[in-house]
Amino acid sequence: MSINFEGKVAIVTGAGNGLGRSHALALAERGAKVVVNDLGGARDGTGASSDAAMEVVAKIEANGGQAFSHGANVAVFEEVQDMVAQAMAKWGRVDILINNAGILRDKSFSKMDLADFKLVMDVHLMGSVNCTKAVWDIMREQNYGRIVMTTSSSGMYGNFGQTNYGAAKMAVLGFMNTLVLEGGKNSIHVNALAPTAGTRMTEDLLPPAMLELMTAESVTAGAIVLCDEKAPTRTILCAGAGGYATASMYETDGIFMPVESQNPDAIVAKWDELSDNTNHKALESGGKQTEKFVMKAMAAMQA
Repeated sequence: MSINFEGKVAIVTGAGNGLGRSHALALAERGAKVVVNDLGGARDGTGASSDAAMEVVAKIEANGGQAFSHGANVAVFEEVQDMVAQAMAKWGRVDILINNAGILRDKSFSKMDLADFKLVMDVHLMGSVNCTKAVWDIMREQNYGRIVMTTSSSGMYGNFGQTNYGAAKMAVLGFMNTLVLEGGKNSIHVNALAPTAGTRMTEDLLPPAMLELMTAESVTAGAIVLCDEKAPTRTILCAGAGGYATASMYETDGIFMPVESQNPDAIVAKWDELSDNTNHKALESGGKQTEKFVMKAMAAMQA
């Protein structure tokens, strides 16, 4: 195996079932010591059980690997801190974090209770924040880290009945973008995985024939790439059913409007020009947008 994780320690959240389980087993197969995190709740986040996580640990150990389970609720920072402290006490480092834990509370926005909106945000977004915060200084001191966010096409493109889930999954991309800038000097690479797989989250949404193609293992193959020493950073890798692609947010080159034309009617009149994507680019940071607009203004002043 060209990609291996000998000597590396990985934490995978939501690793008792589905994608997380697949990620944890694959990391262990390639030599990583793995913290198998799972609260053990149902798809909607209710309940708790350690059985699934313990089964994953047992499987890893049966194959000669090292692992332990931890039932931290990722939405509770103190529980996450305890999980990371146990990993450090046992193995002395944390090299890889896959923020995979998630729940669904699907309803159209008009029918959705705000408590369900907040809970999904707490698990997906704040769960990713809590776990990343707990390992961030460790990775900075090591001058090494690989962090994977789990985003979704529902966040990037929308999906009926998933305003809460979509908002959370888009939010982790904003979180990723700034972490990339802050962690780069310490060799912390942060990427996102946008999976499509037949799991508890999708089992009643798709026909059986399609689910057979959408294996967790096909997604995990992509996740492993994002955990490697040679992993890119700030990449959104989409994976599912054997298909792989990257997604990016682009901004058109745009136009400059002199002061006398900076009004809504003039902007509407120039709409086709400002939205022309001929020279669109993926910007490296928010400051690059400011730089672009200031340069256009200065060029116009010198013309």
